[in-house]
This record gives sequence, C-alpha cells and structure tokens, in this order.
Amino acid sequence: MADLEIRTFKIDAHEAGARLDAYLASHVEDWSRARLQRLIEAEDVLVNGKPAKPAYKLREHDELEVELTAPSSTSFAPEPIPIEIVYEDETVVVVNKPAGLVVHPAAGIHSGTLANALAYHFQQLPDGGAGVRPGIVHRLDRDTSGLLVVAKTEAALENLSDQFRDRTVFKSYVALVHGRVKSDSGRIDQPLARDPANRTRMAVVRGGRSAVSLYRVRLRFDRFTLLDVELKTGRTHQIRVHLAWLKHPVVGDETYGAGRDNTIQDPQLRARVRNLGRHFLHAEKLAFSHPTTKKRVEFTSALPAELAGLLAEI
Repeated sequence: MADLEIRTFKIDAHEAGARLDAYLASHVEDWSRARLQRLIEAEDVLVNGKPAKPAYKLREHDELEVELTAPSSTSFAPEPIPIEIVYEDETVVVVNKPAGLVVHPAAGIHSGTLANALAYHFQQLPDGGAGVRPGIVHRLDRDTSGLLVVAKTEAALENLSDQFRDRTVFKSYVALVHGRVKSDSGRIDQPLARDPANRTRMAVVRGGRSAVSLYRVRLRFDRFTLLDVELKTGRTHQIRVHLAWLKHPVVGDETYGAGRDNTIQDPQLRARVRNLGRHFLHAEKLAFSHPTTKKRVEFTSALPAELAGLLAEI
C-alpha cells in the first residue's frame, strides 16, 4: 500500500458546521478544492465510515478518512526512465506500464515512478494532484501492467477526470486465477473498504464503497482459469479483492491469495509462479472519448512476455 496515503481527522466543536470540501481544502495541503471535491465524489472520502457529499455539513465528533493518491508534499524530480508510448497526440498520451513500476510518488517513494518518467519526457504536463501526478488521472497497482492514459493539457485532464468520475471509460483486464471458475460470466457487486483487521489491505466490507466488476471466462485449465475482467468502478485493489472473495484469487498475488500458489502440484510450475515476481493481472484494453475530437478511441496491449510464457507453460 505504499502508493497511497490515508489521512484521518476528528471534528472538534469549533469545526462543526463547515462544509466537508471546505474543511479538507484547509487541512490537506497542495490539494485544490476542486480536486478534493472529485475525491469526495469518487467516494475516496468517508465520514463515519460512509461516503458523503462535498456540501455535507460536519458535526462534532465526525470521523473522516481520506484516501489520497499522493502525499501532501514530497521531493519530486524528472528522471530519464524509459516508457513505452502506445499513442500520443497534442492532448493525450497512452502508455504501457510494466509491472514493478509505481505510478506516482507517495509516502516512502520519491523516485523511480511513472510520474518521474513523464515529467522528464513531457516537461509541460498539468498537475494531477499535489504536484507529483503530472497528467495522471487514474492508476494501476505496482505489479499490474498495462494501459494508462495521461493528459497533456489542463483541459484534457479535467475532461478525462470527468469521464472516469462518470464511469464512461472502458477498462478491461486479463487475470489468471486459481481454480476452475464455473460460470462463463458473472457480476461481482460487493462494497470495498479498508480491512478492519489489517488497514494495509482492502476487503469486502458491508457499508464500504460501491464496487462492481464484470468477468467472463476466456480459457479454462485443470486448475486455473483465464478471465477477462471489466471494471465498472475503480476502487483500490478492486479486481484482486473481488476475485479473492469469489474464492479464485489472482495467481501470484501474495496479498490476497497467500498460500494458494503452494497448492500448485507441479513443482516446476509452482517454482515458475513463485519466481514470477508479480501477480497475473494486465490492463489489456482501454477506451474513452478523446478530449478534443470527442470520438471514441480504443487501445489494446498484448500480454507481457513473462505472463505469456507462464500461460504457455500452463
């Protein structure tokens, strides 16, 4: 969870009556009120464990939990890190992120991120938040590979942020999971929140943020299933938590599928999975309305060599 920062606040008597967005704007440095409003609307801000509206009037003893996608301040510098560009024009860039690359600086991580690379390759990008998210409007976990769209202008940043907020962006992933998934397709509609027993993890929690994932079986093997998973919402670790809840955790996921890799009977295959160094989750398809032309654009990313090789061996 090093790519996130969780901030908590408890409202005193003299703070009661303030609007939620105004209160956060005065207590979270380097985040504009508009961006904090988008954070609230995305249900990344909880009041007493539940989502609230930006205009919510705070009450004494209210407890706030804010999930920031970047720290309020950090050292940040452009770095000549190679990036794979899938598409580029004057407005947007679509990149293919490799596994192991953190998207942006956060607590304890100040360099070696995709944001550092973007700042080097594209010197003038709009600020996606706290000065350390140049053009970035969405994220992938460190060990998830695949497609990310980056805004090159402030107008494109606002437009894409609205599309993600309105859930009109199409995001489809490929996941290899343990076990044979019985249904050819399905819908997982389970709310997510911090695991009460371990705050560094997410979990299916009653009263958590709404989260919806759609899956379809692409291939079945004796002890594994290859799935296409479409995200209808974009919660932290959503696919990994939902599939683990389904009792089919992602192969190689040490956080939500701990111990399942040990059940692989073939010793050579078991060793291959253990040495994969990542989980088998890849952002394969991405589609959105171009901020300038308004035309629908679609992009596809092939499986990385390490995932394709494991799949061939299975």
